[in-house]
Amino acid sequence: MQRDSKPHKLIVFAVIHQIGSQFDRTCLLVNCGSDRTLWRYGKLYSAAFDRRTESCRCCFPNHQIYFFEKVFHFINKMAKVPHVKLSNGKEMPLIGLGTWKSKPGQVLEAVKVAIDIGYRHVDCALAYQNETEVGRAIKAKIDDKTIKREDIFVTSKLWNTFHRREKVLECCQKSLKDLGLDYLDLYLIHWPIAYKEGDELFPKNEKGEMLTENIDFKETWKGMEEVYEKGLVKSIGLSNFNSEQINTILSISKVKPVALQVECHPYLNQNKLIEFCKKHDIAVTAYSPLGSPDRPWVKPDEPSVMADPRIKQLAEKYSKSPAQILLRFNVQRNVIVIPKSVTEERIRNNFEIFDFELTPEEMDQISNFQEKYRYCHLNWLKNDPNFPFNIEF
Repeated sequence: MQRDSKPHKLIVFAVIHQIGSQFDRTCLLVNCGSDRTLWRYGKLYSAAFDRRTESCRCCFPNHQIYFFEKVFHFINKMAKVPHVKLSNGKEMPLIGLGTWKSKPGQVLEAVKVAIDIGYRHVDCALAYQNETEVGRAIKAKIDDKTIKREDIFVTSKLWNTFHRREKVLECCQKSLKDLGLDYLDLYLIHWPIAYKEGDELFPKNEKGEMLTENIDFKETWKGMEEVYEKGLVKSIGLSNFNSEQINTILSISKVKPVALQVECHPYLNQNKLIEFCKKHDIAVTAYSPLGSPDRPWVKPDEPSVMADPRIKQLAEKYSKSPAQILLRFNVQRNVIVIPKSVTEERIRNNFEIFDFELTPEEMDQISNFQEKYRYCHLNWLKNDPNFPFNIEF
């Protein structure tokens, strides 16, 4: 690396064609002559470029090759985004884009922006009713050669109306069709609770109460193993299962669950469940890592983890946002995070959590928050025999 004596921003040597799986299409080629600089770049979006083609008419001595320092820093940061190694040897990026509550018409652009920023993990579900747009976004970024299919980790989930063993394949194939993919990287049972089968994703009676069915989730897991054996999914796992339910699955499974997705943030730190999963070599993904302030049943008097003064104090110390502190807390203990946003600035900010570390004392402080508040409680299903939140973890 060599610095110019003049105050140019173009100071870093670069011809970069591949930086691991994190930014496969990064390509900035600068060819300097004695009186001109010609350069081009692929679909590289960062703060340095503001998503527009820039021009440079600087002249550099000795025909040196340079490029933007900020971009170099940005790419290096992306290249270092860590992965979690699953028990079957597959690797899962430690941060992904969540798509729950992302409305059709917004999620298409959100996923494209996220991929351009450097995300290589998208969390989806049939129940979110937006997988078609997510798939269009992924296809667009494959078509413009920003990524290859193998560069992006896609998770989807079996919905509650497909819990019979014979219905699992149908649900999986529908997600694959909507996403326009040949396989999923990870497929989860969304909930241990089965809803009444039919065309309605959220079947209710005349009183507005959810209609459930008594289907043993062990049967559901057998269907999950079958779609795995067919090669439609690379890995299978669980979501919203408690430790007893996970033990039940482990006791009957031929293919072990590699991942568990649960609500997780400092107000619901899931310490005991995470330790349980660690003992069984199950990776943990945190949904609603920011407290899901836009969930449909939010109440104005509920506590806000992002407004917690202890989190805000740390944000001020590190010149970060409260959201970045919350995300950093989980990734620093190797818990995958999938924050949802459709706003480019927030998508970018959520990704910028790998350039600082919380101290061990700060991690302990956050881990010992005593709020124990579950935002996604689903209390209207608490009488179902498979309701997962009736025990401690």
